[in-house]
Amino acid sequence: MNGAPEPLTWHGVEPAPWDGPDPAGWLRVAWRAPLLGGVMLLALAVSLALRPLERRIWGLSRPVTSRITQGACRAALAILGLRLGLTGRPMEGHGAMVANHASWLDIFALNAKASVYFVSKAEVAGWPGIGWLARATGTVFIRRERREAAAQVRLMRERLAHGHRLVFFPEGTSTDGRRVLPFKATLFAAFLSPDQPNLEIQPVSVVYRAPQGRDVRFYGWWGDMEFGPHMLRMLSARRHGRIEVIYHPALRVADHPDRKALARKLEGVVRAGLESAGALEQPAVQPAMADA
Repeated sequence: MNGAPEPLTWHGVEPAPWDGPDPAGWLRVAWRAPLLGGVMLLALAVSLALRPLERRIWGLSRPVTSRITQGACRAALAILGLRLGLTGRPMEGHGAMVANHASWLDIFALNAKASVYFVSKAEVAGWPGIGWLARATGTVFIRRERREAAAQVRLMRERLAHGHRLVFFPEGTSTDGRRVLPFKATLFAAFLSPDQPNLEIQPVSVVYRAPQGRDVRFYGWWGDMEFGPHMLRMLSARRHGRIEVIYHPALRVADHPDRKALARKLEGVVRAGLESAGALEQPAVQPAMADA
């Protein structure tokens, strides 16, 4: 393997044009933005204040501050007016969840109902607001470079050994929410450990329902789309749609011969979830039927 980084983003489609908020939209931004920012800062401040005592009692576990994070994520969705629907149940044992990746909103949706620790690209640590909260809540930051893969696997195994339930996006990039890209198998090596033979991974399908009359890709955040304008669009929207999180049954890692087989199986389950929800993009032209 060489040290060249893999492609970082997906550029399959062009985002729908947007001219910015109208006057009513700016009014919504005026009350939603400070309220959302206040909730995030309050959660961050309380977590930082409690973390030293929590660390002294429970070590790397975060039974108190993780609940604060869940509450903040639920409040964020409520401020935006985004409804959250659940199918199935989050896994209870330690291990990991994997999901398709369509937006920064995935973080709120997946954190709202389960105590989890995200595995995220290193760039997120520098984002205002979300980066601060991510660091405070124990996010595992990684660089998507092959030469660092072994070190990242060791880091994830250490967190798993402490009973942390990790969440990561094996596509390695976000999309428009209408497809599932091939899962990259590299990080799955962290779970093929003889020291932890009972690890499980739960596939999760995240489905976005756009507001009525809006582009079906309304919540997608991909390619060269900037974070600020996308957040502004979410803050200014008059009506929001819905996020559906589908928790599939967890799969036992040891039942799969290698990381590639595990990645393929999980990818198939996540894709089937989007397909059953009618969220996958349909081909513009139906393929011709083969001659009988």
